[in-house]
Amino acid sequence: MTPQNINDAGLKLIEEFEGLRLTAYNDGGGVWTIGYGHTKGVKRGQTISRDQAEQFLREDVSDAEAAVNRLALKLSANQFSALVSFTFNLGAGGLQKLVSHGFENIAERMLLFDHDNGKRIAGLTRRRQAERALFLAADAPDNEKP
Repeated sequence: MTPQNINDAGLKLIEEFEGLRLTAYNDGGGVWTIGYGHTKGVKRGQTISRDQAEQFLREDVSDAEAAVNRLALKLSANQFSALVSFTFNLGAGGLQKLVSHGFENIAERMLLFDHDNGKRIAGLTRRRQAERALFLAADAPDNEKP
């Protein structure tokens, strides 16, 4: 199975919900974050350019793409991209929890992942709804098209 990459709709979804911050900030949970949700090696007071933020996003998205590709599921571009956005936000462990109840339940189960420390977060609810909508807007996988 050929590895897939995120499509423009998925990338725009990530950018919209992560937002762009060129100066490091504490995400509220003690994690220093910069760019479009980048956390690896970020230090307090760090600043970056828009180009560096784009580079970090490409690197971080590639990690999420790899996690989704490892599932070896037949996914359309929109299904794949929705799962990459989900994984970008919640990590490979969150992805495993999402898919553990079967492919047919993914769209509905996405909506359950809108809590942080036991509390429903409005921004996460909106993000999960957007990811679900993208997932459900999917066409048939490329290898099944006539």
